[in-house]
Amino acid sequence: MALGNRFKSAIGAGTLAALILVLVFGSKWYADWAFDNTNPNTAGGFWLRLLTWPRWSFNSNDSLREVIVADLRAILVVVLTALFLYLLPGSQLARARGTISQFFAGWAAYIFAGGFAALFTTLFFKNPSLLGAFQSAGSGVTYGLFVGWIVGLATLGGYRGTRS
Repeated sequence: MALGNRFKSAIGAGTLAALILVLVFGSKWYADWAFDNTNPNTAGGFWLRLLTWPRWSFNSNDSLREVIVADLRAILVVVLTALFLYLLPGSQLARARGTISQFFAGWAAYIFAGGFAALFTTLFFKNPSLLGAFQSAGSGVTYGLFVGWIVGLATLGGYRGTRS
């Protein structure tokens, strides 16, 4: 029996969508496939490659610092998505669940999560710079803008916070 939207938390559904996006599309196997089989000069190739942005890996050839920073970025995208879904008031102010404000709140949460995750992890790189932080945050925001609509769709129809 399907549980339906009555039991779906918008925060939980959006966080789960973010986790799945990061786990599946951030994996080395998907990234290798995307870079070997897509053309970066097409819209589809651009998007399929962009999905790989919060890559995570356990490659023993990389330095420990690079592995931790890359994995931290992927973890922060998921954690910050949950935080921003909780903090964004758009769907709290909506009169009914499943409204467009709930969609945009989920999408915005993923945009902010991508930008801040990239910004925070830049601090852990060797010789971090303000320009590097801005460029990294820009790539995170770009990822959130083009992929975050999936999180926005996942949050539609869910209730906010705790049920009474």
